[in-house]
Amino acid sequence: MAATTHTPDSAPATLANSGSLIDPQTLMAIKNLEMRAKIVVQGFWNGIHRSPYHGFSVEFTEYRQYTPGDDPRYLDWRLYARSDRYYIKKFEDETNLRCHLIVDNSRSMDYGSTGYTKAEYANTLAATLAQFLFQQGDGVGLLTFDDEIREYLPARNRTGHLRHLMLALESPADGKATNLRLPLQRIAQIVRKRGLVVIVSDLLAPLEDLERDLVALTACGHEVMIFQVFDPSEMTLKLEHSAIYLDVETNQELYIDPEFARKSYLKKFNEHNEAVEAICRKLGVGFHRYLTDLSLELALFDFMRDRMERGKKAKGGRGSRN
Repeated sequence: MAATTHTPDSAPATLANSGSLIDPQTLMAIKNLEMRAKIVVQGFWNGIHRSPYHGFSVEFTEYRQYTPGDDPRYLDWRLYARSDRYYIKKFEDETNLRCHLIVDNSRSMDYGSTGYTKAEYANTLAATLAQFLFQQGDGVGLLTFDDEIREYLPARNRTGHLRHLMLALESPADGKATNLRLPLQRIAQIVRKRGLVVIVSDLLAPLEDLERDLVALTACGHEVMIFQVFDPSEMTLKLEHSAIYLDVETNQELYIDPEFARKSYLKKFNEHNEAVEAICRKLGVGFHRYLTDLSLELALFDFMRDRMERGKKAKGGRGSRN
């Protein structure tokens, strides 16, 4: 599974040129989370419709084109409105995806230099995926965490469920440290049916147990995808003056000398992130790094592309065994 690190300049040209991508600054000015998610999903569909990836969405959602003799009751009129083509949804059990979103609410996510925080961006990303999947008829669940598990909603697709999920995502990121073990272990324990697990976090936590816990999830048959979220300033640590800073997760006061701190920080920061990517490559976990000034439509693009690649590999594997 491919790993990607995105910056605003690295957006896939075919999607970016298909229409104006939604500026995150403008998007985050909208107070209602559910409305933000709907705008991103609609913008994504519009972009796909005008781009060379027009057939991409149809293949992903497991539709097939209508042929004479098909039962017209199963025509998808919403897809027709978007594409001007008739499609019928396949109703095999394996096409009913169950996705659990695991979203980091630790205090480090409450940082932002762009006018909004990593938590707001991450919650909007998760809400966008939930809105998108829910529209496809897939079940979506949510688990939020910091040093403890905060909210858990099982994966469902029923009236009122998406609204409850959005309300849970709107809770402020006021937890303390990041404990990745608890949510990953909880999902492995309670989610018995195979599904998709999407982790949205800055992953600024010790990684000693990450590989073991991801192995436990993949051993259960789950597909795992990670969206690592950073504020742009975290990539460079541009400090101008020596000062006393407060570690928001430990409440420890630290004296920082800018020049020394930048070199040490970037070394540890890059080593940490390289270790995360290495673990994901080893386990076949989809990995994408997003800066919070990047359009969220591109996150949907990466999400769909990973799902399609996984589906093609699964079909190829089944064919090779026969």
